[in-house]
Amino acid sequence: MAVLARASLADLTERLASSPALPDHVVLRGPEEGLVMVRGRIGGGGGGFNLGEMTVTRCTVRTRGGQVGHATIAGRNGACALLAARIDAALQDAGFHDILLAAVIAPLALRQEAARTQQAARAAATKVDFFTLQTMRA
Repeated sequence: MAVLARASLADLTERLASSPALPDHVVLRGPEEGLVMVRGRIGGGGGGFNLGEMTVTRCTVRTRGGQVGHATIAGRNGACALLAARIDAALQDAGFHDILLAAVIAPLALRQEAARTQQAARAAATKVDFFTLQTMRA
């Protein structure tokens, strides 16, 4: 679900192009846009506080086989939430599970991990070691 929630509509559509068609579905809820409260925490284990609100879109579908798929994504993109929910429902079907895992989930997870690694490397390049600065003054 985390991989689907972080994927863009273009990413999902691109990955689904090489897999069989998703099963027919009925929309049970949504796609609906709304707000959720984002909680922060002071330090690693300190008291919690309300950081602010974030826009999310959620959707729930059911396939003809009875599998229920859910999706909640950041932002306002009903088409992306609907597609993510359809993929979630299809993943619960034994006939689609392995195919979608290999064709959609695994490649998207690798792409997302590479992007996180690249972002972490860019951030590490700007790190300032204040201990080193303190010893340089002495």
